[in-house]
Amino acid sequence: MALLGTKLETRRDLYVFKLGAALTMEKTILDMLPELEEEASHAELESALRMHRDQTENHVRNLERAFELLGEDPDEQPCPAIEGLEKEGQANLKMADEALKDAVIVSAVTETEHHEIAVYEGLITNGQALGEHEVVGVLQLNLADEHAALQRARTMTQFLAQGLPPDA
Repeated sequence: MALLGTKLETRRDLYVFKLGAALTMEKTILDMLPELEEEASHAELESALRMHRDQTENHVRNLERAFELLGEDPDEQPCPAIEGLEKEGQANLKMADEALKDAVIVSAVTETEHHEIAVYEGLITNGQALGEHEVVGVLQLNLADEHAALQRARTMTQFLAQGLPPDA
């Protein structure tokens, strides 16, 4: 596999590299979620974040399985987009009044879900083009979870925007 700093010469090299960036993305999110759980004030939001942490652990396993199916060792690659989203979210949490923290968290989750969906859609499209149908099947599981998480975040955003508790 191509390592950072070496030239990606084939579509497969690029695919494996992007798969490694997705692995970094999921592991970074996994590290972020416990902090967000602690910051959340609504029990429903805290519960949704905990559930997403469990799903994200499964996403990491699925990505490791995708590497295995490709005959590659799991190899994390840089994911600057997720680093930027993490940095922005942390800065916004520090600036936000306590009453706004749940809204900041849900906004960050929504932005992150959109990024994850884009990553998986790209990996799936390119995996299909490469004939990696088993890998595509594994990645489609992650994509389905990301779409569901985005829908939960949208619902939570609506409740918070109306000033209602999420269970109202």
